[in-house]
Amino acid sequence: MARYSDSVCRLCRREGTKLFLKGTRCVSDKCAVDRRAYPPGLHGKARGKLTDYGIQLREKQKIKRFYHMMEDQFRIFFERASKKKGNAGENLLTLLERRLDAVTHRLGFARSQAEARQSVLHGHILVNGRAVNIPSYIVRESDVIEVRPKDKEKEFIQERTEALARHTAPSWLSLDPGQLKAQVMRLPSREDIPFEVKEQLVVELYSK
Repeated sequence: MARYSDSVCRLCRREGTKLFLKGTRCVSDKCAVDRRAYPPGLHGKARGKLTDYGIQLREKQKIKRFYHMMEDQFRIFFERASKKKGNAGENLLTLLERRLDAVTHRLGFARSQAEARQSVLHGHILVNGRAVNIPSYIVRESDVIEVRPKDKEKEFIQERTEALARHTAPSWLSLDPGQLKAQVMRLPSREDIPFEVKEQLVVELYSK
């Protein structure tokens, strides 16, 4: 599958908000959004006012980039969310938040969504005691997510263990920092989405 390979800081600048694609760098004084609060490119400062379509498109791109997804996969998730009962936009966000790579990131087992995706692909994350190497795997209530025991002594995992002492997991996840283990206590709600987005604009965009 094709992946974005350019500077991810450009993505945050394009959307005009922090998408936390670089982990701790995003909360430091090196954050590109704080240093250059305008879109990238030669004419970044001179961009005109967006049309209604442009506003809808930017909201979609914001969600895609926050969850590190490509268009085809994102559309599949939207169609799946649309078939569920309730608000399609909220269904989409909560479904994306239940992706294994997103959960791995929220638990602090990885510094960024991209790093979480890589950890899952390499088999470092277990779900209910079994290795799951599919980043888009959807976790369910009562699932137990943990770092593979034999990986806990690796240097990059040790670094995350130290950081977990200062990490606060979402309320729908119960985290045991010492064991690098967590359980899904309930499914996430709209209030648990960790960034500002107007999901109804995405619904309107796909409804055209």
